[in-house]
Amino acid sequence: MNESAYDILTHHNIKPSPQRLAIMEYLMSSCTHPTIDEMYTCLVRQLPTLSKTTIYNTLRTFVDNGAAQMLTINEKTTCYDADTEPHAHFICERCNKVIDLYHGTEDIIPKCDTMHGHLIKSVQVYYKGICKDCKQQIN
Repeated sequence: MNESAYDILTHHNIKPSPQRLAIMEYLMSSCTHPTIDEMYTCLVRQLPTLSKTTIYNTLRTFVDNGAAQMLTINEKTTCYDADTEPHAHFICERCNKVIDLYHGTEDIIPKCDTMHGHLIKSVQVYYKGICKDCKQQIN
């Protein structure tokens, strides 16, 4: 991702504020697909007045305007991804790490907005299993 947080927000018609910029910057720099709690723990140090409600509402704005993805991979965890390009995700059933998958997913994630007459707003593909790090620990 080469765009700045400011550019992404303005491109998606979201008015940049210090909180929104900090949340987008954190989301863009994170490869862990953070939850609201994880973001709060990290961001409250630099923004002491930040609340979980502000993070939730900001992320809802990002998702509603196409600036981020909300991932509901399982019923226990909702996490967020600043990468809105079509790609799949892998979740490790052992460590719960969420990993982006790009290679080989081009055929299963179409880059289109309609299919069989339906309006496609989002596509989410999840693979579940044991990540390579946990697999090595087992062997």
